[in-house]
Amino acid sequence: MGRSKIKYMTLAQMFDESLSCYGDLPLQYFYDQDGKVTNLTFTEVGFIVKDLTAGLMSLGINKGERAAIMSYNCPQWLWVDFSIINTGAVSVPVYPSSSVQEMKHLVNDSCSKFLFVQDQEGIDKVLKGLEKMPTVEKIIVMDNIPVPEHPRFISLDQLRTIGRKYLVSHPYAYEKRWHAIKLWDWSTIIYTSGTTGKAKGVVHTHQSIIAANCLDLRNFATNGFDLLPGQDVCLSFLPLSHSFERQCGMFMAIHNGVAIAYARKPSTIVQDIFTFKPTIFMSVPRIFERVFVTVREIAGSTPEGAEKFEKAMDIGRRVVDARADENGFVDMGFDVDFTEGLPAELKKEYLWADKNVFSRVRGLLGGRYRLSFSASASLSAELCKSFMAMGIRIVEGYGLTETCNTVNLNNLRKVLPGSIGPVQSGVEGRIAEDGEWLVRADNVFLEYFNNPEATTEAFTKDGFFKTGDIVEMLPDGYLKVVDRKKSIMVLDTGKNVPRAKVENNFTTSRYIEQLCAIGDDKRFIAALVVPKFEFFIQYFKDQQIDFDESQLQFLGEEAERICVEVGQDFINHPLIRELINNEICAANENLETFEQIKHFEIVNRRFLDSMDEVTPTLKLKHRNVLKNFENLINKIYGE
Repeated sequence: MGRSKIKYMTLAQMFDESLSCYGDLPLQYFYDQDGKVTNLTFTEVGFIVKDLTAGLMSLGINKGERAAIMSYNCPQWLWVDFSIINTGAVSVPVYPSSSVQEMKHLVNDSCSKFLFVQDQEGIDKVLKGLEKMPTVEKIIVMDNIPVPEHPRFISLDQLRTIGRKYLVSHPYAYEKRWHAIKLWDWSTIIYTSGTTGKAKGVVHTHQSIIAANCLDLRNFATNGFDLLPGQDVCLSFLPLSHSFERQCGMFMAIHNGVAIAYARKPSTIVQDIFTFKPTIFMSVPRIFERVFVTVREIAGSTPEGAEKFEKAMDIGRRVVDARADENGFVDMGFDVDFTEGLPAELKKEYLWADKNVFSRVRGLLGGRYRLSFSASASLSAELCKSFMAMGIRIVEGYGLTETCNTVNLNNLRKVLPGSIGPVQSGVEGRIAEDGEWLVRADNVFLEYFNNPEATTEAFTKDGFFKTGDIVEMLPDGYLKVVDRKKSIMVLDTGKNVPRAKVENNFTTSRYIEQLCAIGDDKRFIAALVVPKFEFFIQYFKDQQIDFDESQLQFLGEEAERICVEVGQDFINHPLIRELINNEICAANENLETFEQIKHFEIVNRRFLDSMDEVTPTLKLKHRNVLKNFENLINKIYGE
């Protein structure tokens, strides 16, 4: 494919060209209502989108008006998104986990005229807030379930039927509408997750999104990585409401003839990988951390297995170090022989490790895995090297909702663990005096919706977007993110401590599930620690250690069932404190004296999205965690 797809066009034109080029190829793989895998081709999806677009036109949607989508990942998400976009209207994703209050804010702030909801949970949420969403004229239910007997509710099938009838009396209305869209027209408003403040509506145009696709394609062409129509399958499990999965996953797949396979839910990813055998997926560091910990736990289920895994990992890391150049760069190209140039003894050891451990780990990825992309937060260098050691390619990049993702991206031929890669072709970047990364590019957003003050504040006088991230320059123009500017803790001594530098030491911890560092305006760094409840529950049972099981609280069912809260007797057990203390002491060895955790408190519940403490991409909302645990924090500092 090379560079033939690198050109600017509206998303509607991109969709139409892909239908013409890849019409007979599969676009969507998913489970039907009976749990069986089925698929739709580009052509079949094209007919659905055309009908739904015409249905919206019949209901009176106009160019530039907004329509919101509140749904988990599913095939209908794509159909609805492009039916909105192809009318010239603007789609507004709403996280399905949003509270009624959050949903109302996003719908009202964006003045959405239509609201698509997926399921009964979404219907119930809408019914609770409907009277306070005055701009919403119709709610369209995406799943094939009963629709409330309410004049503002219709089903997706009804919308499609309306569209078919409209097309009979209005031939070429669909083509005329999407052909009238211009590159500079708005395409979507994506609300930020609000980790450091109130969510803002990020306005992207057709140009800013297609420019993001072009940036990625240029990187692929440079590194000899082609997306393969009819062969590549992208597993979709990160929220489509987030720009990362939507642009890097969905839009790129459509643009390049790649099929999308929809995971049933995040907890079924392992089974979905076996089912769909994906070649590519987008993920975030927290998922990679869990994958590594799970693999280590499976391998270490017996003392012999644990010893074999640790031995293999030691060998693999030595191979990565041996293959790295003097600056730490590693060639992870698809044609690379990992053993080429190694000393004979190390080569022999690696072949043993690959046969007995690494090949089995790669098998867990379905047998067709090519690579994955990591973003949204920093992937630790050690974790990156661990996957490299197993022959698993992860390409880390950097971007924000405001940049429609890619600004920096590692080169597959030259990966630097712990970095976000160099600035990409098509992006101008510079580091401000205080270390903030500033960028200017076609993929940068237009404005914050209805918020001119925030828009002005987001840019320098000469048009560079202030990312809010402090970066450090590495060899060959590669960058490392130190932390969010607003997340750097300032001790009362004036010392600056990047919160991420402290917390990232625990990404693959055996005993710590979550850790929130504290220190702003304080004498020393402290931490709130959530233990791995499931590990200790099982350990206590195996060792016949008594604890009050009536205090355990769980969320989810079957494979999704996780412990979210335990009793005070549980977290007060000396063994838990000893093991966590040992891990914190080990982490402190990697930190400057003033950065070290001097005190920690173990908390008896997880940090939860239901408490607005975690984003949909699993990042901590530190501001809310600190607020919710204010009394405990005051106790730590004797306040």
